[in-house]
Amino acid sequence: MKGKQTVWDMVRSLAVIGIVVAVIYIFIPHDDKADPTHVVDYRVETITARRAAPYPVGAPVGLPAEWRATSVTFDRKDAHAWHLGFLDPNGQYVAVEQSSDVSAKYLSKVTQKAAATGETQQVGDVAWERWDGEKYDALVRREQGHVTVVTGTAPFEDLGRMAAALEFKQGQ
Repeated sequence: MKGKQTVWDMVRSLAVIGIVVAVIYIFIPHDDKADPTHVVDYRVETITARRAAPYPVGAPVGLPAEWRATSVTFDRKDAHAWHLGFLDPNGQYVAVEQSSDVSAKYLSKVTQKAAATGETQQVGDVAWERWDGEKYDALVRREQGHVTVVTGTAPFEDLGRMAAALEFKQGQ
């Protein structure tokens, strides 16, 4: 008889716990339609990268608030790789990638295997190479000893907006 009471007590305890969990779920507000995007502040990392990188690091200035920064990294050991990821106003991904690694392997990695089209896109007074890919498109700017790539799922128009907003500084 003792064994049956123990099992029955466990079943009742689980039922009580289930009721408590159900009540909490029903009465605690939760928004299933909330935007799960985690916005990051990239100011400190930008200053750090500009001090450490052997090239002028680009970061956007004057973008509307609808452009939300979602990721930022600077890896001195990985060819001074600078990454800044955003969601544009339409929810499309746009990233700024810079590195002193100017190899085809690096460009393939950051553009998700996009390829040069042979065309350029004028952004201000600079002509950027247009790259087209299945997953990402990109604007590529090669300079002495480093490369800047603006890439992502956004259309070339938005990639150009990001490129136009970039302010390049070094040793800040």
